[in-house]
Amino acid sequence: MRNTKFTALPSYGSYFQCYKYERLSQEADKDFAIRITKEYGVAVIPISAFYKSGKDDKVVRFCFAKKEETLALAAERLSRI
Repeated sequence: MRNTKFTALPSYGSYFQCYKYERLSQEADKDFAIRITKEYGVAVIPISAFYKSGKDDKVVRFCFAKKEETLALAAERLSRI
């Protein structure tokens, strides 16, 4: 993910990593997540889904409980954005 324009947020003891995407797009996080999943084949979860209010901070969540080769392929795809 170092070769992408995503900005990692601190993560402590989780199978997920949250990233800001403000350098990539100003889309709503839900729209961004749908587009990235469809266009790049990498599933992301919009953080606003966890807020009752739907607050959108331009942050998405990736699961990294995957095989190393799956993670490498996802990072390579995301570097093309």
